[in-house]
Amino acid sequence: MKENRVFNAINLLCISVFTILIIFPIWDIIVASFSSPQAQASAGIRLWPKEFSIESYKLVFNDASIWNAFMISVLKTVVGVITHVFFTAMVAYGMSKRNLLGRNFYTALGVGTMFFSGGMIPTYLLMKDLGLLDSFWVYIIPSLFSYFDMIIIMNFFREIPSSLEESATIDGAGVWTIFMKIIMPLSMPVLATIALFNGVFQWNDYMTAKLYISNEALHPIQMKLYTIIVQQQAQTMQSTASVVIPTTSLSIQLATIVIATVPIVLVYPFLQKYFISGMMIGAVKE
Repeated sequence: MKENRVFNAINLLCISVFTILIIFPIWDIIVASFSSPQAQASAGIRLWPKEFSIESYKLVFNDASIWNAFMISVLKTVVGVITHVFFTAMVAYGMSKRNLLGRNFYTALGVGTMFFSGGMIPTYLLMKDLGLLDSFWVYIIPSLFSYFDMIIIMNFFREIPSSLEESATIDGAGVWTIFMKIIMPLSMPVLATIALFNGVFQWNDYMTAKLYISNEALHPIQMKLYTIIVQQQAQTMQSTASVVIPTTSLSIQLATIVIATVPIVLVYPFLQKYFISGMMIGAVKE
């Protein structure tokens, strides 16, 4: 009994230390973003804002390009998640049927895409031929489907009792009716999980904009943040004597990081409630 208590205490201590190590860098960025530019330039551990200031956030909120980038990120995340989840679930529903004609062939093709890709240059040429360069849809169309996500959803669909579909078919429901009104509502846990994973990817993705978008009006917030960081590094190298310019860039950078992180953190609690298995218990008496 005493050994168990010691073991639990050690586990609790390790978890607490690990949690602090994760939270502290985030807290340091938040504290620094509310500090004055001069305090941000000073080194050392910051537990509370030094020379409290919201000038960094004023600069960010007064910058129309950052607002535009933020809205692009929101739009591409919302549209990307909805289309990705629906399209992937639609394919997964068909692949979950063992009597699907050519199912083994489709499986072999899908597994191949998990190990091999066309590469950066062929992919760029493909996007160019499809007319997706400098288009908002370059964020959406290439991300419509993921075979890995399809496998996860397909395995969940297979756990749904077939008697539910048989009962709906007897009542005159078609395939689309069964899929939209029975399968999709019962699959909210797995769909919410896939939506969260894809939403985090869409929100944090900046390489798509870096490779395929030259129009700054279509840049998301992460690409805007990347631009700010690059500009700060360039200014730092060019002006070794002056501290004002890089400090101002650092202020904008920190405030933008906080603003870009808050939305995805706020969305997570609303999806967490769907991460519960067993909602089908008692739905059908086998």
